[in-house]
Amino acid sequence: MKGMELAKAYYGEYADTLRGQFPQFANQMAFGLVGEGSECYGYDDQISQDHDFGPGFCVWITRDTARAIGNDLQAAYEALPKTCMGYTRQETAEGAGRVGVIPIDRFYARYTNCVDVPQTNMEWMRIPERFLSVATNGEVFADPEGEFTRIRSALQRYYPEDVLRKKLAARAAVMAQSGQYNFPRCMNRGDAGAAYLAISEFVKTAISMLYLLERKYMPFYKWAFRGMQDFAICGGQAAALHQLIAFGNGPETAQQRQTLIEQICAFTADELNRQGFSNTRDPFLQAHLPSIMAGIRDPQIRQLHVMADAD
Repeated sequence: MKGMELAKAYYGEYADTLRGQFPQFANQMAFGLVGEGSECYGYDDQISQDHDFGPGFCVWITRDTARAIGNDLQAAYEALPKTCMGYTRQETAEGAGRVGVIPIDRFYARYTNCVDVPQTNMEWMRIPERFLSVATNGEVFADPEGEFTRIRSALQRYYPEDVLRKKLAARAAVMAQSGQYNFPRCMNRGDAGAAYLAISEFVKTAISMLYLLERKYMPFYKWAFRGMQDFAICGGQAAALHQLIAFGNGPETAQQRQTLIEQICAFTADELNRQGFSNTRDPFLQAHLPSIMAGIRDPQIRQLHVMADAD
């Protein structure tokens, strides 16, 4: 049983119970399962069921509705049966509040620090990508008023162009620095520890770059590789990244790892060209930074250091 299937079954059984108790507010309740937890991505498995798993769904309401019936609606939700299809929800302190009644503005502010759609490029820049992933995953089962979905749809349309360019530039800079430049230098010095960190930095940043090129928000690191299985453009690079981290850290594999790094960077350079972010053909990603940055129209974003948002 997948968590999303269980949430839909629980919703089918008991959503009308909540609507019936508050009939004048029935059309002001949105239902679904979005947020933290592998089940919101469809990545859950038997191992996932040891914590924060079981029947439950979110009930999103506006701030006005929350003031009118929020506490009573939450009490009604908590009074629903705890078991569905043989599963009983197991909830940790860390997982509390993932399901149940949640005001819409509080839900989005938790992940974006904005009670509505981010209004400026700098607001978009300040939101950690993994939080945007969390805020836009899962499924909405019903949203009569459409307020929850209005914000959700705006976030799902992805970053504004200037923000995307700035993030691409930062990733290209780190990939060039860590993989194409510093890794071979560390190996030539015999500094295996620094070489290991260079590879780690390169892999993490390359994955982020590929998510950006796919127009998908990269999730929490535990699910980053799993999410690449759904890529339409860059999925072929996952195997190279897996192979890169599978190699040992000794000098006997240094050239093989460098070849993989250059292969991934060459693909990235080609894709930056194909998508119109760069007009430079050089496989050294550092060479693409001026072209990517030149396309940024917002002066506040353009004047940021090229490495800003490198993490």
